[in-house]
Amino acid sequence: MSKRRYVARGVPGGYRIRDNKVRRWWGDLYELCPDDLLAELNGGADSGRITALLKRYRALKR
Repeated sequence: MSKRRYVARGVPGGYRIRDNKVRRWWGDLYELCPDDLLAELNGGADSGRITALLKRYRALKR
């Protein structure tokens, strides 16, 4: 199994996605762990599906 590029890290207030390749945070702060978003980023990386998941998680913050 290869090393995953994107991983969720617990931070005060929720979760952030860490990009291990460039060693920086990716995206927003999420209250719930974005498991399906991580699976898509590490898997097929379909841009349409990623966009839909980002919209869904941003809506959960409101």
